[in-house]
Amino acid sequence: MSGGNAMEKTYPVTVIVNGTPMTALVPARLTLADFLRNEAELTGTHVGCEHGVCGACTVRVDGRTVRGCLTLAVQCDGAEVETIEGATEDGRIKDLQDAFIERNALQCGFCTPGFLMAADELLNDNPSPTREEIREHLSGNYCRCTGYQAIVEAVEMTAARRRGEAQ
Repeated sequence: MSGGNAMEKTYPVTVIVNGTPMTALVPARLTLADFLRNEAELTGTHVGCEHGVCGACTVRVDGRTVRGCLTLAVQCDGAEVETIEGATEDGRIKDLQDAFIERNALQCGFCTPGFLMAADELLNDNPSPTREEIREHLSGNYCRCTGYQAIVEAVEMTAARRRGEAQ
């Protein structure tokens, strides 16, 4: 059991994490990000601001991105959770990762998993986003290193490639 004090009540939570069912007893206030990092031992979900501002903790719950630092593990009982490890495991976002590398859209890499999860959601929902739509969708993710231009270009490049357009 992670976090909390010895007197805090725990609750059973069963989730499917990256396709694997898992059950754990968790304190009521344990965040999904801490659950994933400490209970599931998946450290690709980063904890930055712990206020939902930076997006480093972005994961998918039942197919939609959420802030892992604002979502409680108990809220996810019965849900399917996908982390960056799950999104990369089958090579599904390899093209997006490659574009980030090609456009130099990452430097320290701390924010990159959150950006990749958010960008993949955008491209799944909208295969032809405008530059403004990309910026809007990624506006909840914070990067201190890149200046965002390269990130937007990487998402544009991936969208064009997925549509079969030369880039």
